[in-house]
Formats: sequence, C-alpha cells, structure tokens
Amino acid sequence: MFPKGIAVIALTTRGVETAAKISAALEKLEIKTNVYSPEQCIQGWATPIDVRLSEFVKDIVGKVDAIIAVMATGIIVRAIAPCLKSKLTDPAVVCVDVSGRFAISLLSGHYGGANELTKIIAREIGATPVITTASDVLGKTSVDEVARLLNFKIQNPESLVAVNSALVNDKRMVLILVGNVQIPETVVGYEVKRVNTSEHAAVLLEDFDAGAIISEKPMSTEKLPKPATILTPKKIVVGVGARKNASENQIIAAVDSALARVNLPVERVNRLATVDIKKDSPSMVSAAEKLGLPIDFVSVDALRSVKYAGLSPDSKLVTEKIGVGGVCERAALIIAGKNANLILKKMKMNGVTVAIAEAK
Repeated sequence: MFPKGIAVIALTTRGVETAAKISAALEKLEIKTNVYSPEQCIQGWATPIDVRLSEFVKDIVGKVDAIIAVMATGIIVRAIAPCLKSKLTDPAVVCVDVSGRFAISLLSGHYGGANELTKIIAREIGATPVITTASDVLGKTSVDEVARLLNFKIQNPESLVAVNSALVNDKRMVLILVGNVQIPETVVGYEVKRVNTSEHAAVLLEDFDAGAIISEKPMSTEKLPKPATILTPKKIVVGVGARKNASENQIIAAVDSALARVNLPVERVNRLATVDIKKDSPSMVSAAEKLGLPIDFVSVDALRSVKYAGLSPDSKLVTEKIGVGGVCERAALIIAGKNANLILKKMKMNGVTVAIAEAK
C-alpha cells in the first residue's frame, strides 16, 4: 500500500505536532512518510518548505501516492486543484484539522486509496473519519474500489460514472467473471456470475442495468448492451527468500500471511520468484507446488542490478552469504517486469522473507 510513500504537509506549529503523530503511526504500519512544513514550524520533525504551498504541491504530485494535508480543507483544495488530471492517476488526498479531530477523504477516495487511508489515520490517532463517497455511505463497493482492492486495470475508465451511478441508485448490478479469474468474497452490491467467454458476458449483461466484467484479457466494448467497466488483472509476483532450514510449511505460511496483508487470494498471483541458489531447495520447490504457482529463479547478478527507490535496507547477513543485500523484493520486481511496483515491502516470518510486486 502506497509504495511511493506519503507526504504529510502542515503549515502551523500545532499542525506539525499532529503531522508528526500521523507520521509515527503510519511508519509503525510500515507506510513510508515524510513530514513537510514552513521553516518556522518544523520543530525538528519536518523537512522545510521554502516555496509557496501551490508550488510545493505541484512539484510533489506524481512523486508520492498520497498527500495528507494538516490544514483547512480550502487551503489544500486551492493548492491541489491545478494539478488534477484523472481519478486513475491523481494522488490520494486526505485533510486533517490541526488538532487531529477529523480526517477527511478529499480526493481519489476509491482508486487512489484515500478512503482507506482516512480510516487508518482516524483509527491510529483517534480522529473521526469523514468519507462522503456515495457507495461507501451505502455500504457498497464501487467499481474503482474493486479495481484497487484486487489490483485490476480499468480498461475503459469512461464507463465509471455510468456504472457507479447505477450502483448507488440501487439498479440491478452484476459482476461477471470470465474464465477462471478469482475474487475474494468482499465485493458488495453485485450479483456475481461466471461465464466461459467474453461473448457470453455480453449476453448475460442484457439481464442487468449495469455491471463490471473481469476478464484475463482486454475485450471489445463496442457491443456491450449496458454500461459495464472492463477489469483485467495486473500481473502479481510474490518474491520469497528463506533460510536454508526453512520448511515447506513455513514458506507457505509466510506467503499466505503476506497475501492476507494486501487482501489478495493466492489465485490472483501469477508466479513466485526467488534466487537461483534455491533451485535445489526441496522445501522451496515443494511450497510452490502446494501453492499451485510456477516459480522463477533469478541470478544473483540480476538481483544486484535492480534499481528501485523503495527497496528495504540491505541485510548484512544475506550480503555475506549470497552477495546481494536482499532477495524477495528484487526477485518480485524483476519477474513482474519493467516499471513494476512493490505493493508489499519485505516482511519477515519464521526465517522467510516475502514481498509482492505488481506490473505497472
């Protein structure tokens, strides 16, 4: 979650105190943050801002996944407005008052994760969460929230307004699964149907007011009889590192725990990845077989070549043993492909390390 990190911006001394509290809480959850404020307010907790807020926001948009603005809503709204492009690319923006009483989801509530971030902040600092998106208020899952939760690409974003409008207006909704795609039982507001082909999906859509179609491959939208959003899975790779004596069950338990953290079923994973010295590891090979996943073995030289700003600090022990500072994150990123992102940084469990990467 939020692999590029979060900028926490405060403009007053009291605001910096609240920003520091938010940052500390998120860091405990392994969510990377940086606090920024004008020089006269930094109090040793923040990086100074030496330009106008609008200029700073313009510069930082695109470099972070989210902005937490500890200030009045009007201030951040005016600063962020000129930077907005699309609900699929804009950062999540959450506004918190300087006393930390309210956390308000302002922008990119669903696909950007602002609603989820608002809930996390509220829980961690004792604030009241304020979320106004209609689907959340009604206890339903919007299509863009489905895409974010399950790491799907949205093929036709122009459909979102019509489909989400139908959802919040209590129209008859369908979620059509094409082929063998799998989803957890956390999607509310849709009848879930399964068909064999995209042609069958279009026919089934006739019986509903709107819906979403989840397909392994992009599909034509020209002949869809009703508003429908097409979702296609992003490639998901789980990187694994393990001590020599790690058992098959320990590896499986660590992978299951990692997937649970990002709410992904194992069926959504495309491959496992690890270092090539594990080719002859019975526990690693057997664990992959039990999970039902193909496994790729990556050379140490390839692992060393990975350039990614969010890598966890190198392990001295791993460096001494195999010649590179870490396995799981690097292996996952390599197999996920160019411009991949970590959606779960390295976690450790019983001598096993796991990280999860998704294709861009």
